[in-house]
Amino acid sequence: MTETDMEKRSALLSSAGLDPSRIPKHIAIIMDGNGRWAQNRGEDRVFGHLNGVESVRAVVEAALQIGVRYLTLYAFSTD
Repeated sequence: MTETDMEKRSALLSSAGLDPSRIPKHIAIIMDGNGRWAQNRGEDRVFGHLNGVESVRAVVEAALQIGVRYLTLYAFSTD
């Protein structure tokens, strides 16, 4: 990571009121409920899964920006 990247990360964390020393090195997320979320809104399950993809992208980008070293995503479905 370049010094410029570290400065950007530090500025981002400061603007969000986050303490860099408290950012976890590893975050694990269990993805669940995208299909049910869509069905509760009268949409097909695939609509929920497509929205879930966008959420995953946002989470991955945010984790990179704040310096999370390891991000584990668990996905499981019996449908």
